[in-house]
Amino acid sequence: MASDNGLAALGVEGASAAAHALSLPAESYDNDPRVEMMWAMKAYNHAEVYFNLISSVDPAFLKLTKLDDTIYSSFRETFKDLDLKLLKAEDLKSDEAKETWRPFCNQFEGLIEDFNYGTLLRLDCEKGYNEENTIFATRAQFFAIEIARNREGYNNVVYNTSKAAKS
Repeated sequence: MASDNGLAALGVEGASAAAHALSLPAESYDNDPRVEMMWAMKAYNHAEVYFNLISSVDPAFLKLTKLDDTIYSSFRETFKDLDLKLLKAEDLKSDEAKETWRPFCNQFEGLIEDFNYGTLLRLDCEKGYNEENTIFATRAQFFAIEIARNREGYNNVVYNTSKAAKS
């Protein structure tokens, strides 16, 4: 997963303008495709950094937030049977799922920075980010699922595959 242009292609002024634009409330925009592209690039860059991280460091030792223990406990209380290895879009996007996810995520408002910010999430944890394996989720959902995947060993496949390829 490599970014050819990303924010660097915008130059200093463009990147500064993008950072300012991304800090404004969503109500300030009317489906501006340039803003949507900046959000997409930011989400892509986050995904790229995260995948490189779990490819380089044993996921069991990763701490993604100061609240990992709290997020994990609450997640497993709320989503006891969620299949972390292979998520389905319905696990996050169905009306029933949204009714459960909404209060779960809202409990972290003010605790997780940009808790409802859009983030890319892998459906199959043994594969990388690509169009077929990626879904848009909130940052709170991303943290909950990825903290659980790291603690429960689901992301070990990515780490071990990367480690073997380097040997």
